[in-house]
Amino acid sequence: MMNEQSPIQRPVIIWVRLMVRMSLFATALIWPAGTWYWWEAWVTVSLWTIFGIVMTRYLVQHDPALLAERLKLVPLHREQKPWDKVIMLVFFIAGIALYIIPGFDVIRYEWSEPLPLWVRIIALLVQVPCLFGLGWVMRENTYLAQVVKIDEQRNQKVITTGPYALVRHPMYTITIILLFAVPAALGSRYTLILSLFLTVLLIVRTYLEDRTLHLELEGYPEYAKQTRYRLIPGMW
Repeated sequence: MMNEQSPIQRPVIIWVRLMVRMSLFATALIWPAGTWYWWEAWVTVSLWTIFGIVMTRYLVQHDPALLAERLKLVPLHREQKPWDKVIMLVFFIAGIALYIIPGFDVIRYEWSEPLPLWVRIIALLVQVPCLFGLGWVMRENTYLAQVVKIDEQRNQKVITTGPYALVRHPMYTITIILLFAVPAALGSRYTLILSLFLTVLLIVRTYLEDRTLHLELEGYPEYAKQTRYRLIPGMW
């Protein structure tokens, strides 16, 4: 007897969702610019598309539950903490602006002078190890939800291996780097102001999530004693 697949497990649905996400990403970057001729944007889209394809192929084979979680477009869930709904709604809206503003700033209206070419190239290169880091985090942590919740259905356990042996929230560490790397790669000075706001928001979320895990996830207090730092080794 064949097992029925849920919609998210059907290969066609999975790849359609990925392509929709990447198309929206490309549109958010290119449409505000008003031109197709923006090589920094296309390199950025290409990097993230390659990452999306590679990780989707990996998760389809090795962790379909995590894939289902990561493909949810809007980070608002029923099981989510109320404070996290507020934070993620603001983060989601501001995150969209992070992709839209550079095209207006650098290309269409030229609000500010683009960052120097060497800065843009370095920022593009920085994204590569960051994407490898995201893949490492996803490989290690099958409970990597987009929202703050304890996955009781899958009997969530504390992850202590890989990047989690270095800091307790490695996904956020990498995300903060990318919050600056992506706008810098696009040459947008004004968008970096929004990057600062999103970083503060993410630090607040890290603190609140860490407190929640201390209270609700068995074994987390012991793990926190072993891995002392939340985001930056030796600092916080």
